[in-house]
Amino acid sequence: MDQVLSQEEIDALLNAMNTGEISEDTIEEEKNDAPKVREYDFRRPTRLSKEYINTLHMIFEDFSKMTGNVLSTQLRTNVSVDLAAIEQISYDEFMHSIPRVTLLGMFHSEPLKGTQLLEINPQLCSLMVELLCGGLDVRTQHPDEKIPSLESFSDIDLALMRELFKEIVNVYKTSWKDIVELNSKFDTIDTNPQLSQAMSPNEPVVLVTFTVKVFEISTFINLCIPYVFFEGILDKLSIRNWFDSSKDDNEDDSLEIKRGLNNVEMVIETKLGDAQMSFADFLNLEAGDVIRLDKKTTSPLETYIEGEPFFYVKPGQKDGQLAIELLDKMEGEEDQ
Repeated sequence: MDQVLSQEEIDALLNAMNTGEISEDTIEEEKNDAPKVREYDFRRPTRLSKEYINTLHMIFEDFSKMTGNVLSTQLRTNVSVDLAAIEQISYDEFMHSIPRVTLLGMFHSEPLKGTQLLEINPQLCSLMVELLCGGLDVRTQHPDEKIPSLESFSDIDLALMRELFKEIVNVYKTSWKDIVELNSKFDTIDTNPQLSQAMSPNEPVVLVTFTVKVFEISTFINLCIPYVFFEGILDKLSIRNWFDSSKDDNEDDSLEIKRGLNNVEMVIETKLGDAQMSFADFLNLEAGDVIRLDKKTTSPLETYIEGEPFFYVKPGQKDGQLAIELLDKMEGEEDQ
């Protein structure tokens, strides 16, 4: 706490300023030289470092793009989804930040621990249900661009939204593939989050917020992930390790491609030569006739691989089989 001055000390300070003994610049410099103090809330400890948060930004940027594509396909209209913020808070704070009545989808991702929550507010749910049921441009029905919120959810509403939640959960699984292979499965939907006991109130969570824009209407989707989810993959959240592992994966892929190419069968053909004849001579050809080619017996033949000229060769035999001996590459094929 800052030191509290007595009235006498205040008067002495003012007199010193008036006489020029102390200038305002001096006071400002002393203020700037004072040690910097930053508030720290022990109820909200920072568990993930800035480096880890940067990695999460990369993951959920991909998640937002893929989710936008999925929603655009399902709702048959253009939907824009963008990453807005990533915060470290407690589960209790998250529960107090969402509407009293909302749609809370719960899912888990093996082999990692914890239940992940996806929250879609009633206004966006109303818009989605209307579009899923065949509605066109909802602005014609709501010209003021204020879509009414669902105060309660019917069985049909829940059935439609359940399928949409499953699609987003699949996107969630895909967005983590560069870090860890997840088996994400949708569990259930809760319409009254205040009664939800998915986590203890003080449990630390990572809250990922996305902005969703449909037509000219903008709102939010929240993704709540418990800290225990990250405990088993903290080493993989390092950007350096992520890129190193990606490099290793690329090398493994290259080796796999090379192994696959080694087993590919190729057609090799050797051309004996060319000959020209009239159509009448062609019709009169019989077994035993001899066709004179344009190649001398001492001239090398041309060999083609998959229809492309590659080598000059010499014909012969080996082990009772016809064979060719490679003499030289054909001109212009050095880079193949």
